[in-house]
Amino acid sequence: MDVGITIVIAVTVLVMIGAFAVAARRLLNLRFGVVRGLLAGALAFLLAGPIMQALAGSVSPQDSSLTPLWFLILAVACALLAAMVFLAVAEALVPAGSLPGPVELARSLRGRAARSRRYFAIVRILARHGLGPYLRGRRPDDGAGGRARVARSLRLALDEAGVTFVKLGQIMSTRPDLLPAEFIDELALLRDRAAPASWEQVERVLAEELPGPVEEVFAEFERRPLASASIAQVYAARLRSGDRVVVKVRRPGITEVVERDLDIVARLALTLSARTRWGRAIGVRDLARGFAEALREELDFRVEAANMAAVAATSRDAEVHVPAPHLPLSGRRVLVMERLDGTPLDTAAPASRRGDAADADAWGTAGAEAAGGAGHDGAATGTARDARDGHVGGAGEAGDGHAGRAGETGGGHAGGAREAGDGHAGGAPDAGALARTLLGTLLRQIMVDGVFHADPHPGNILLLADGRLGLLDFGSVGRLDGSLRASLQRLLLAMDRGDPLGVADALLEVVPRPDEIDEARLERELGRFMARHMNGAGATPGARMFTDLFGIVSGHGLSVPPEVAAVFRTLATVEGTLTALAPGFDLVAEARAFGARHFAESRDPATIRRAVTDEATALLPMLRRLPRRLERIAGAAENGRLSVNVRLFADERDRTHVTGMLHQVLLTVLAATAGIMAVLLLGVDGGPKVTAQVGLYQLFAYNLLVVASILALRVLVVIFRRDL
Repeated sequence: MDVGITIVIAVTVLVMIGAFAVAARRLLNLRFGVVRGLLAGALAFLLAGPIMQALAGSVSPQDSSLTPLWFLILAVACALLAAMVFLAVAEALVPAGSLPGPVELARSLRGRAARSRRYFAIVRILARHGLGPYLRGRRPDDGAGGRARVARSLRLALDEAGVTFVKLGQIMSTRPDLLPAEFIDELALLRDRAAPASWEQVERVLAEELPGPVEEVFAEFERRPLASASIAQVYAARLRSGDRVVVKVRRPGITEVVERDLDIVARLALTLSARTRWGRAIGVRDLARGFAEALREELDFRVEAANMAAVAATSRDAEVHVPAPHLPLSGRRVLVMERLDGTPLDTAAPASRRGDAADADAWGTAGAEAAGGAGHDGAATGTARDARDGHVGGAGEAGDGHAGRAGETGGGHAGGAREAGDGHAGGAPDAGALARTLLGTLLRQIMVDGVFHADPHPGNILLLADGRLGLLDFGSVGRLDGSLRASLQRLLLAMDRGDPLGVADALLEVVPRPDEIDEARLERELGRFMARHMNGAGATPGARMFTDLFGIVSGHGLSVPPEVAAVFRTLATVEGTLTALAPGFDLVAEARAFGARHFAESRDPATIRRAVTDEATALLPMLRRLPRRLERIAGAAENGRLSVNVRLFADERDRTHVTGMLHQVLLTVLAATAGIMAVLLLGVDGGPKVTAQVGLYQLFAYNLLVVASILALRVLVVIFRRDL
């Protein structure tokens, strides 16, 4: 019997606490967490009893009227008011969502412990390299020497921190609009290296991703990797059809490592943004968010296969070859693609520059030596990513002596020394012609097709055995819509004409236009920029040109969209590639020549006729309706019935915003009115007596005070709730 009574009492108490919590949330008209609501309900339940006892002293036990009921309602309202005060104060001190709930906390406890260990390890690495003060808001020294020391310390710290931070540094090295030149140069030295995973681990991944066992899917599969990086490693294979392919396999367990480190990167970015002005100035949170999205895409090889297919579909240059992916065999963790025989451009460049036919046979040997052997520790390692952008699967690090085997280079995409040498025995191709072909292909991809290879460093470009160029590593591909391409074309034409006004107008079409900008100063700076880099014999086209352009953009508070930043990054990268291939290659002159050819094609009579026909076809329905509309307007004006109807709040968002503000103002006025009325009623003497001590006016005043407090709390809690 006692157990039953205890259960009933417990259930009753829980129901009352829940009722108080629900009532407080409904009166505040906001959603709160379950724990916070239950705490408020419990507070109201605990205060309800003492308040009732305090008010009961004013009521006679023999009173049979409704007076005790009114005092009971007043006591409940006061207890409910205490719950609302608790929720409002809690929202002001600890906003909703700032702390995890108990369920989330329990689920993430193990992950938090692992992340904390990793976080402290990263902090120790930064402190060991002397970067601790910069996490607390200190700015790098203004002098070039001070910045160079900090940049070197940052590179060493990122290199020691592991794969995610190495790739973060590689991405940062492509943003001259955000970082000084000392940091760009130092971070460009980062390399992505890792010992290969065991065949047993790789075989399990292949078994899960392929439609059958390796022995059934492939006629041949070499178990020794051609190259190995921190995210993937590459193997040579032959299909049952006889096609030679390379198979890129994601390293087992790398996803968990990357996700943990990305969480730490996001937290570090949040800390830097909150504590440092320079972190807020360069948009470190947005940079970390974009990096996380790019790296997560990189882990999914289906994205790279789609990129490869997109570039191949728009490619119209027979002198540049894009490897074809084998989509039926490719998946999230495995990518199977055509194998290209050739030599990485950074290896082939010296021979092509000498132009000696006898040197052609040496290219294959050079490629074999660059790809040969193991690292210094004897492990067969290789990099499948570029030092600047870190995209797995390229040939970027073959020249660093980290590729898997002699005779294979570029992450398994290039052929052996014999093949490369035999293919070019007839003579070395002209380096200038190769450079013009590469630049023309990329400019056509950017300006015309809208889908372009965003990482054209020398290791990702092969000189094939048949004399063509081959593109590798499509983990980074940029996309531009038609309007953005048209704006970039106008920008190129204006720069070719030397028109600062036209360049400024086109630039403001490419980047989001701020509310306030000094266009005259922008035009003057763009004019000086073109005079320095594009006019006369003293011009200095090169990577510095893109750095200066980014400096002008950032100096005027213009934010560069990611797709536009990818264009400039690609041009800066290919400039270095072209310089290595053909020293003295004039990027600006060749770009002007490309623009002249392309725009000459666009001004061809047939092209103009087709464009006019398309525009006329699109305008024809409107032209048919135009006379009738003009007639209606003229008739209305003639008869004095012409009027203009302007809707100030046509947008639903505007109406919602104004309505919310009016609600807040109305609640504030009502709260103030109720409070003033309560004070006035409390000051009135006499009147009907409810009890011996409490008059009717006082009872009304107490209730009005409760109403005023509730309305005021509804206004305050919205102010404290930052996301409203």
